Amino acid sequence: MKLCSKCGIRPAEIYQAHSNKMLCKECFLEDVRNRAIEEIKRWNMIKSDDIVMMALSGGKDGYVLLDVLGNYFSKSNKLIGLNIIEGIHGYNKEEDAKYLVKTAKEYGVDVIVTSIKDYIGYSMDEIYEKTRNSKNSFTPCTYCGASRRRIMNYYAREMGATKLATAHNLDDEAQTAVINLMKGDINSLLKQHPNINITEDDMLVKRIKPLRKIYEWENASFTFIKNFHIQQTECPYIELAPTLRAKVRRELYKYERENPGVLIRFMETLDILLEYIHQDKVATKLNRCIKCGEPTTKGRNICKLCELLSSIGISNPSYLIKVPKKVM
Repeated sequence: MKLCSKCGIRPAEIYQAHSNKMLCKECFLEDVRNRAIEEIKRWNMIKSDDIVMMALSGGKDGYVLLDVLGNYFSKSNKLIGLNIIEGIHGYNKEEDAKYLVKTAKEYGVDVIVTSIKDYIGYSMDEIYEKTRNSKNSFTPCTYCGASRRRIMNYYAREMGATKLATAHNLDDEAQTAVINLMKGDINSLLKQHPNINITEDDMLVKRIKPLRKIYEWENASFTFIKNFHIQQTECPYIELAPTLRAKVRRELYKYERENPGVLIRFMETLDILLEYIHQDKVATKLNRCIKCGEPTTKGRNICKLCELLSSIGISNPSYLIKVPKKVM
């Protein structure tokens, strides 16, 4: 029986390829937590007076985020959870949201449960039906992503949060970086750096990604060991159109298998390069959407979400009137 490479006491159960170590369950959990905390401290993501809203989907990454911040920052900072129900048949389950709320309370965190339908007036299933009847070429993922980003920022701002923590993992960040490089989108690439602000607006809450150097498989193993009840159903809309991300993911996974640790080295190198590229650049001030009043890119009069919804006939979404809050 092999013993843990770290403690040398308990039996080793998990092989961590990027470090070439065999770890016991306890040391593995500690390793993931410590690396996330190191990343937070390295970039000064959370200050002592910050109010942090955590975007918690009910999936594996969100539970690791809850565990890390709940264990290390619940005494020094006010933490708030946000769960957004997309409204997708067979994907969103009431028991998943209830378990998330119950688990968060054990960490001393209250969770706001809302939905895309609460904010827009239409669920994702209803939005998808409208896209099918239009000449619009955007996928459901485009609408879902734009809606979720808006809702996260809205609630973070309304609840007085100074930081918005998302549970993006290393795999997510590496894939996004490669896509941004392939598209030549330097601004989006710069946004991935923890300390670079390319836009300036009082209505936008600063986003942080504490798990940006934690592998997706590590988050999956973490939730399995902790026995968290995670949302396991895959979104049915993912299969509708093969995306560039899916192709990039497949190639990066193959290269990581052949060269363990390459994704971490890639993101570490990117952090250094982005700091060099960004030297002395001034943040751009944003415009206001003439429909909803939310921030929008310089040179635009209508924000992306309003534009997307208008293209499928939703000209008066609910957020133009009032958005209800529900804390569980």
